[in-house]
Amino acid sequence: MLRQFLLPTLQNNDFMILPESIGWYWDEPDHEVNRKVGTLNNFSIHFVLSGSGYVEIDGNPVLIKRGDAFLYFPMQEQRYYSSKHDPWNIRWIHFYGDVLNQFLSEKGFHQHSIWTLQKLSILEKAHDQLLIEAEKNSFLHLSSLSTFTYTFLMEFVRNAAPKTADRRQEQDDRIQTLLPSMQRSAFEPFDLEYWAQNVGVSTYYFCRLFKRATQMTPMQFITLCRLQASKQFLLDHKEMTIKDIAQKVGYPSISYFNKRFIEQEGMTPTEYRKLHAYEMNS
Repeated sequence: MLRQFLLPTLQNNDFMILPESIGWYWDEPDHEVNRKVGTLNNFSIHFVLSGSGYVEIDGNPVLIKRGDAFLYFPMQEQRYYSSKHDPWNIRWIHFYGDVLNQFLSEKGFHQHSIWTLQKLSILEKAHDQLLIEAEKNSFLHLSSLSTFTYTFLMEFVRNAAPKTADRRQEQDDRIQTLLPSMQRSAFEPFDLEYWAQNVGVSTYYFCRLFKRATQMTPMQFITLCRLQASKQFLLDHKEMTIKDIAQKVGYPSISYFNKRFIEQEGMTPTEYRKLHAYEMNS
């Protein structure tokens, strides 16, 4: 069974955090999610109340049961599914905010992290309050919606402890701490050697660590950051030409920018701008 509430993603808002969807599954042995890299541009937290299921990390299934949780960062590959014989009762929230990547990274919450919740009932209560607010008022009361979402996130931060800690996680953490800086510098020419030196490893080993931690190469990550920013420029700055935007996000060649944009979005930047301009005016 499923109970969920979906909300629009609001651009250029004044809130630290807002939800995109809230809900839960139970008694659904076929519940399965498989999202490719770059599919979702938001964070998500899932936590299990009963039953069991699996989260795949580096292609290996990890058992998840009552009191366990997992956190995904934007653009990350996602693969998780319920046990067929012991279906999980799992709740989730998808959320977004400009400062959340740095906020969560600085507190040690990184991609592909699995957590154990010390006080499950507190998180369940915070989730209930958020879902009720969304179902009652949708996005009409953004201040309340943001407050309830922030309360849920902080309860998670306070109550979550790493389920496993090993050398591999420590190495992945070294990459995760760089991601906010790499995102802010994405419009500049990409210097692989500079970022490898920040971690203290060779460029070859840096690429290996980066791929394991994020499921993409460093250049793929930079490309996603650039294209995500270009989409925002296309919609928010009608006065900018496609050439202006291409140069703004780090592509001196407009033809190369168009090629990368089409590969990611399935349409040209001009088509994307026209399509979404129509949607916003309809």
